[in-house]
Amino acid sequence: MIADNLAVIRDSLRRDDVVLIAVTKTQPVSVIREAYAAGLSVLGENRVQEAVEKAADLEDLPLEWHLIGHLQTNKVKQAVALFSLIHSVDSERLAREIDRCAKVIGKIQDVLIQVNVAGEESKSGIEPAQAAELVRLVDSLPNLRLCGMMTIAPLYEDAAQTRPVFREMRSIFEQLREKVADPEAFRWLSMGMTHDYRVAVEEGANMIRIGTGLFGVRTAR
Repeated sequence: MIADNLAVIRDSLRRDDVVLIAVTKTQPVSVIREAYAAGLSVLGENRVQEAVEKAADLEDLPLEWHLIGHLQTNKVKQAVALFSLIHSVDSERLAREIDRCAKVIGKIQDVLIQVNVAGEESKSGIEPAQAAELVRLVDSLPNLRLCGMMTIAPLYEDAAQTRPVFREMRSIFEQLREKVADPEAFRWLSMGMTHDYRVAVEEGANMIRIGTGLFGVRTAR
């Protein structure tokens, strides 16, 4: 099933430069192994502890772990030890703590800045008006590598309604890319999930986060 779903998604992208992150939140290790066999090696997790436990059981596979959920400062040490890319940096305090923990283990941590473009109270992310300031701060921290930006659009019944959100995010991304120290590193625009990834890709996303579209409806946990 996963291989078939993956084929459908990849065929719908019509672009070769889009990284598909398999969102494995609540999925058991057996399903992740099936996903890897189907060709998925970049995994997105929302919770640090859940990812740590799964990674311990999957050490035999060359997987790349991304943190796509909100990161609490008391989980930063574990997150830095595991994740290749943290998508959800949204405050100076969090950025400085990631930088501190990365320094301790001699790592340059790749990060994205999460922007709450739609202004939804239920979602994390910095306000668009404050994004430039946070970009400058993150760009100056020696143990962070600023690799781009991320947003989550509202869950509309009609995915086309997300277009203005994604369009604004791309505009912010392109404006700020001109101001960072390393524009080549600042290359990922992470936006779009199962219900709206097609629109996101049309609006410039080159990193999408797919869970339900690959694994079916998620069970609560």
